[in-house]
Amino acid sequence: MTGQDSSMHLDVFHYPEVKQGSPDALTQRLAANIRYRYGNDIPEPAEYEILIAASPTSELLEASPRLRAVIIPYAGASTNTVELLRRYPHLTLHNAPYNYIATAETALALMLASAKFLAQADRALRRHDWTIRYGDRPQLLLHHRTALILGYGRIGRHMAPVCKALGMEVLGVCRSLRPEDRMDPFAEVHAHERLHDLLPRADVLLIALPDTPETRGLIGAPELKLLPEGSVLVNVGRGTVVDEEALYTALKSGRLAAAGLDVWYRYPRTEAERTATAPSRFPFHELDRVILSPHRAGWLGQVDDTRMVYLAEMLNRAAESKSVPNRVDLEQGY
Repeated sequence: MTGQDSSMHLDVFHYPEVKQGSPDALTQRLAANIRYRYGNDIPEPAEYEILIAASPTSELLEASPRLRAVIIPYAGASTNTVELLRRYPHLTLHNAPYNYIATAETALALMLASAKFLAQADRALRRHDWTIRYGDRPQLLLHHRTALILGYGRIGRHMAPVCKALGMEVLGVCRSLRPEDRMDPFAEVHAHERLHDLLPRADVLLIALPDTPETRGLIGAPELKLLPEGSVLVNVGRGTVVDEEALYTALKSGRLAAAGLDVWYRYPRTEAERTATAPSRFPFHELDRVILSPHRAGWLGQVDDTRMVYLAEMLNRAAESKSVPNRVDLEQGY
């Protein structure tokens, strides 16, 4: 490549804060016209056009005068990253939702386990206690019930046909309707303005929304009261979408029959805190109707190369068309 016109190549710098997948899995899939650098030091000279970084800094953004796009190597973008990129209007922000299928599968697992009270049955039988079999809390039948998918994007669209196959009616809610949504074979799709009209129909509420100013606290006490009594709530989006106290109250009172929660309100900040951090200021762990999952729906392990394969596909598309896919709307935050 030496000596060739640099305009014929796409220069990429990958700042590796997120440890999942090997760089080789990415580089072996890259088109020949992509020059890829990977490391913790800004390359010299800094001439990258695309930066891959989980938490980009001003230093990384300003080092290369040729930079035009930033890729966050996971789904969504943090509030801090969105706010930072707004200060650089000549740059575009993109994400890599490589793990949407894994997240959708976990959401479905949480829905089924919650409706069937599997975690409670498992804990009891480990104590040789069979009373749940004869008790007054029967499993919930999902057949002929209604699932409302709040956040009908990649994750939601992967869940819908499975819910449909279970014999459920499926409702989808998204920020803006596309023409093809009216012909969706698996769900009745609505714009988010219809949310309050749809909640009373939802026997299961499946949440797959990002954390943005628009979504924060979207499901509060009034919305939870609109759900049918005895419904199930599953959240694999972000904890902030559901009001923390309102959710705890609805579960403790029994108004919600069960919940499967993969996203939370408190997270460990250090490695030492990973074994001693309560996920909420409320004792959700004391409620036997809740399945707790430590935000692992999309995590496939450090040796999994799915992230790198997805990034390679994004870069190859960018090299062909000169535009990067999966652009984040900086006004909306996702």
